[in-house]
Amino acid sequence: MKLKQIFLIIAISSASAFGSVALYNKYMNSQSVVVGEARDKMPVNYAGFFDGKPGTAADPVDFTKAANAAVPAVVHIKTKIPARRVSNNLGRNQQDLDGIFDQLLGQGGFGPSIIPEQRASGSGVLISEDGYIVTNNHVISNDNGGTADEINVTMHDRKTYKARVIGRDPNSDIAVLKIDGSHLPYMVYGNSDNVQLGQWVMAVGYPLTLETTVTAGIISATGRSIGINSRQVKRGDTPIESFIQTDAAVNQGNSGGALINTNGELIGINSAILAPTGTYAGYSFAIPVNLIKKIVNDIIQFGNVQRGYLGVNYYTTEDMSEEQVKSLGIPSNAEGVYVTAVSPDGGAANAGIKKGDVITKVNGVQVVSGIQMSAQIASFRPGDKVSVTYTRGGKETTVNVMLKKKTDAPVANAAARLGGELSNLDKAKASKYGLSGGVVVNKVFDGSVLRTSRIDVGFIITSIITSDGEEEITSVEDLNNALQNLSGTVRVRGVYPDYGEAYTYPLNLEQ
Repeated sequence: MKLKQIFLIIAISSASAFGSVALYNKYMNSQSVVVGEARDKMPVNYAGFFDGKPGTAADPVDFTKAANAAVPAVVHIKTKIPARRVSNNLGRNQQDLDGIFDQLLGQGGFGPSIIPEQRASGSGVLISEDGYIVTNNHVISNDNGGTADEINVTMHDRKTYKARVIGRDPNSDIAVLKIDGSHLPYMVYGNSDNVQLGQWVMAVGYPLTLETTVTAGIISATGRSIGINSRQVKRGDTPIESFIQTDAAVNQGNSGGALINTNGELIGINSAILAPTGTYAGYSFAIPVNLIKKIVNDIIQFGNVQRGYLGVNYYTTEDMSEEQVKSLGIPSNAEGVYVTAVSPDGGAANAGIKKGDVITKVNGVQVVSGIQMSAQIASFRPGDKVSVTYTRGGKETTVNVMLKKKTDAPVANAAARLGGELSNLDKAKASKYGLSGGVVVNKVFDGSVLRTSRIDVGFIITSIITSDGEEEITSVEDLNNALQNLSGTVRVRGVYPDYGEAYTYPLNLEQ
């Protein structure tokens, strides 16, 4: 074959190949959709992600500067509760034998017991150069709900100070301490309302008896409620939870420590973990700093938390069965807080909220539980106005409610609700019976809750028992507060003066 013919064949073959490729590309471009590859036109959810530089996402995360700023301001808190004697006696007969059992038994049995010295530790965050510290209430509390007898604070440079309690708020698990010092390092507040899912954060504290420890993770959820604060609140009070959830490793001892952003700003106080094994299992929870700021300022300025109240009793639709929702006439798609009663002098009543309404939003934020609703209210003081959205008869309405003080709202009248005459147990008699206090049933009305429960005159109520646990009752005021938000069947425990044993009775509060 001649050389000219060979070149001709090569040229024709090349042209055919290029033509086929061109036709194929043209056809495929007209028939297919590019997925996840385009950089010239991004989906709307990527707006601002690449900042006009295709192929480059966020800047590398570096916590070096943030850690250097935060570590000196996070302190180690150590508490001590001395050993003490407690009495196991409930009745007069046992009280009379105390001296004998003290000598024969020393501890245990029917006589006084000795609770050994208790020591605990946690973390805290300096928030001012003159020594104010924010931490968790459970870090400095004893097993009776009071504060530890001795609180010591150790700085990162190992300097040690004695701390005193300025105030505490079990509802939100916040406490404020004070050490005497000047020109101390302290943390700068950030803005927890601006935190975003996926944002990098760092936890700083003193876990598992270790020295200063930092761990990093991302924000995995906000506004989270896990029901942990209900363990330390008084009956009648509402726990407040709106946690920032992260996967930064947090363990025992981290409680009260700092959660910071990459700018080194305080955005939360580490408070809890979900720990089936007792140690970190993947998620930790921090109290948002915007809630902390309000509580801390109240405690320092007023000595206690100035918290506004709506003035409503409620159920949450998520805790109600389909039958209950249907029987109450609540729309099946309504999610929120069902109002069971409204205080006539409360802010909710003045704003037109009524029994049967379903509160769906507070301050523009969706609420599906009482804890979520309380978390929104907690950032306001009495006298402030807050928007509340509710549904009634399928219609949604938003009103502005002026919040009241807690003392402004009427408290449940235990005597009227239970159907009898009640009084506080005399202190001298309480001492005689080996009790710290109680409520005496002086009269029982026919057809009342007390009569149905078969409680006799002379019975002394010493505690009330619900699914959340047992709460001591030492006065009529305690009983009033305990019954404030209770419904259904609960139990009361107490004694008769002439009998040593304790008795427990069911109370049907729906009667």
